[in-house]
Amino acid sequence: PCLLVVNCLLFFIDLLLTIKIATSVSIKSLVFSTETSTSYVEMTPLKPLSLSAFTLCMRVATELSGEREVILFAYRTREYDELNVWRELDGRLSFYLAGDGVLFSVPGLGPLESHLCVTWDSSSGASAFFMNGRKSVAKIYKKGHTTRPEGKVLLGQDPDSYVGEFDAKQSFVGEISDLNMWDYVLSDTTIKDMASGKRVTTGNIFDWESTRLHIHGAVDVVKREL
Repeated sequence: PCLLVVNCLLFFIDLLLTIKIATSVSIKSLVFSTETSTSYVEMTPLKPLSLSAFTLCMRVATELSGEREVILFAYRTREYDELNVWRELDGRLSFYLAGDGVLFSVPGLGPLESHLCVTWDSSSGASAFFMNGRKSVAKIYKKGHTTRPEGKVLLGQDPDSYVGEFDAKQSFVGEISDLNMWDYVLSDTTIKDMASGKRVTTGNIFDWESTRLHIHGAVDVVKREL
């Protein structure tokens, strides 16, 4: 009887380990190791970025601190910065749609990974940041605006011209992964689930599992398990 019990326990342990391995998810992660004006990643969208609403999410960590601007996401057409997401000099988070931006006082980014989302809806102008599933105060911004298509999306640099004129002092240094973008606003519950590691529908503009990444300069791609 004792041997039977031991064999049963070993069987169930093996079964649990098999289930864990089968359900674990391996994703790529981008590591920007040094401050530079030459390293960046260009992302190819699944559809044109003619946006009247969006949700943009990513997992991000950085050791950059102090009075230093940090670009987190940049989308530029030939004439305009269409959508830029920043950590500002004072640590606040912000995003800009072809002009003046909107700033949020939320817990600062740091060396421990954070799940970060930003949402915006043109019809109401409602915008917000989510940090690890927790929503900021809503702010009204750029009601009625639509972003223009046919631009370039970059991680790591802020282009002051069309894919050019980079400033190393604004470059991203750290790690970015699990970046997804939708052309609509996700529910608060979905964003909270995503932050906690639950599987949700991936982005229809950028899907981190399938989006093509074009690496320029010293950016490393590493595999990690979620």
